[in-house]
Amino acid sequence: MRFDALYRHARIATEQGRGAGIIEDGSLAVLDGSIAWLGPDRDLPPAASADIDHDCLGALLTPGLIDCHTHLVFAGNRADEFEQRLQGVSYEDIARAGGGIVSTVRATRAASEDDLYSSAADRVAALMAEGVTTVEIKSGYGLDIATEKRILQVARRLGETLPIAVRTTFLGAHAVPPEFASRADEYIDFVCEKMLPAVARLSDAVDAYCDNVGFSLAQTERVFQAAEAHSLPLRLHAEQFSNQRGAELAADYRALSADHLEYLDEAGVKRMAEMGTVAVLLPGAFHFLREKQLPPVDLLRRHTVPIAVASDLNPGSSPIVSLLANMHLACTLFRLTPVEVLRGVTINAARALGLTDRGELAPGKRADFCLWRAESPAELCYWLGGIRPILTVFGGKARHA
Repeated sequence: MRFDALYRHARIATEQGRGAGIIEDGSLAVLDGSIAWLGPDRDLPPAASADIDHDCLGALLTPGLIDCHTHLVFAGNRADEFEQRLQGVSYEDIARAGGGIVSTVRATRAASEDDLYSSAADRVAALMAEGVTTVEIKSGYGLDIATEKRILQVARRLGETLPIAVRTTFLGAHAVPPEFASRADEYIDFVCEKMLPAVARLSDAVDAYCDNVGFSLAQTERVFQAAEAHSLPLRLHAEQFSNQRGAELAADYRALSADHLEYLDEAGVKRMAEMGTVAVLLPGAFHFLREKQLPPVDLLRRHTVPIAVASDLNPGSSPIVSLLANMHLACTLFRLTPVEVLRGVTINAARALGLTDRGELAPGKRADFCLWRAESPAELCYWLGGIRPILTVFGGKARHA
């Protein structure tokens, strides 16, 4: 039996859920970009051979990490707002005064595609260096047709020119741009009737920001209906600063995920559980904004809602270019277990993106995985800096640290 590559003598983290286990002295075979075989090395077929035969020397082998919520294509930064918040000004007050998302919109509209690509590629490289093999990238810093298209084109270009897999999300309903000030309903008309048709072919999903500093439930539902007309999957920023019942709406429309969720209540949790909507928790934003309202983790557990964890990488509320740091914060701030967090950045993150071909180590799955100099998967959450994969495999192609 001939494979493209064999990774032998690894400690393989085979499952990221209940009953998570390790195959000691395990081997994994890759063929045509997929996992063709895995199990104890002693059970490897005697005639097995490969073009690449890599001795892992007992290193820990895990699925590649998936960052399922980012806004990493943008221009400029908001360090000035960071200083304002340290002086007690709230995120909501900054947004209402013309800062926040709109300030990044101004900088992004003025940036060229090459400039946006260059800065975003640096951020993606940092994520790849931590073992991220799939990343979701949202638009939402253009809020006009030309810039929204440019952001999504840059995101697609990143996936075409770098080893990482990229999923794109259209987030035109992120904020009201200056030219539509005090006319949010008219802006939603523009998003649904003009912008969405223009960017649909560049988008893998559609998102919206439903909150007291975002859009109303009714406005969000109009975006959902327009997205459905283009057969695009749905996601939602919901219940970050208030409970607008956005998570319930997302579940009603069979959205892939509802994200943030600090103000989610049990009714929303139950509806998400009924409809299979993933809860994406974003501890970086919680930390950076110094929030106090914790997402209802115990309720999510009780009702068996799948929990994903992501970086929310963006210039305003989570300028943290590290999924590993967010994994640590998910444990220390939200009290998730390391097993829950690893599942949250692998199989549940894949589910939040509507992907069934990755996020776990099993025959037939995409060959995305990492080798770590670590004794257990918990070390990926334990360290806050200082741990990186020895090697990452992207769709069967190895990249050394």
